Amino acid sequence: MKKILIIVLSLFLSSTLMAAGSDSSSGSSSSGSSSSSKEETLYKDAVKLVKRAGKLEKKDKSDKAKKLYAQAFNKLEKAYKSDKKNPDILNYMGFTTRKTGNFEKAEKFYLEGLSLKPNHNGINEYLGELYVQTNRIDKANERLEVLKSCNCKEYGELELIIKTRGSKVY
Repeated sequence: MKKILIIVLSLFLSSTLMAAGSDSSSGSSSSGSSSSSKEETLYKDAVKLVKRAGKLEKKDKSDKAKKLYAQAFNKLEKAYKSDKKNPDILNYMGFTTRKTGNFEKAEKFYLEGLSLKPNHNGINEYLGELYVQTNRIDKANERLEVLKSCNCKEYGELELIIKTRGSKVY
């Protein structure tokens, strides 16, 4: 049974890292305002850094991963200056900040993103994960409730994290 749980959690972690920042509730990440290609490039470069950092985490190279998360955050911060209405940027800002251990700042980015798009699946899931990490299971369950009717993978992923109390799935 332990081996099965480890396999399931490993698969889950892989999909979570690949989905970081995604929002399956819409087919577009556009915020309605036109952003220049420079901001789009910054955002795409940040996403690549996040994915590389996730691979390093799988190899237990967390110090190197944190450096990449910090680099990604710097790119996202620059992109955000020109596109303050993009919840996907805020989701990644929260994700990278959480991954470097600043839970309070990460929560602010997630909440700001939800103020723009309350039904953003990625933000709701990651905010729920943050709540599990900070032992606020009641708040994690609130995020799960928001995702309940989405018919999306984020619901199942957050549900598993809540049930296992994280078990190094972050």
